[in-house]
Amino acid sequence: MFTAFFIGNIASGKSLATRYLASRGAWRIDLDDLAKSLYEPESEIVNDLACAFGMHILDEDGCIITSELARSAFSDSEHTELLNQIVHPHVKERLARMLVPPFCCAASGPSCSLAVVEISVPKSFVDVFDLADEIVAISAPEELRRERALSRGMQIQDFDARSQAQPSEDELCSLADYVIENVDDMAGLLSAIDAWAEHHDIALKEPSDASFRLQEIQDKLGAARERA
Repeated sequence: MFTAFFIGNIASGKSLATRYLASRGAWRIDLDDLAKSLYEPESEIVNDLACAFGMHILDEDGCIITSELARSAFSDSEHTELLNQIVHPHVKERLARMLVPPFCCAASGPSCSLAVVEISVPKSFVDVFDLADEIVAISAPEELRRERALSRGMQIQDFDARSQAQPSEDELCSLADYVIENVDDMAGLLSAIDAWAEHHDIALKEPSDASFRLQEIQDKLGAARERA
């Protein structure tokens, strides 16, 4: 199984890239979702987060309120670093067990030919990059990413707070083996991903999600341009 880590800053298109590959048969792991799956009430990680950020991040059942945690954790760089110090060791341990299972359990793992791991804070995971065959960066200028985030309903102050805690595009790309510039429309990004897969002789299935069928996307974009 070929394993690729997809890195990118907020609103770069890395989630779209990995979801597209998942629709074409890849095993997708989103580290943000993986972290949330570890937030079991009264677990070590939840207790540490509550001690660090306050009991207001927990609901009445002792579960993490992710919006409250995000509001506290991304308020400044020190709080963001504190969040990472608490959460990331647990995530790395779980990721390693998923990608390199014990020999006795390997037969029960996914049988697909491609695994894609979405990483939103790549500099914190450099020490596990050797779990991947390749690091792929999805890159886009900050202003374009801001436009995308705001069009999805994100508040500008939330975007700026998260963006300031992330590496520059140059720093991001320096961590990667392969860079995809996502400065065009959705069809352009999906075509670039197809080219990447072809470069590695990775056979992809037809998209299971109709919204990822390239010809349909191109037809819709063409019709929209004609109306404009």
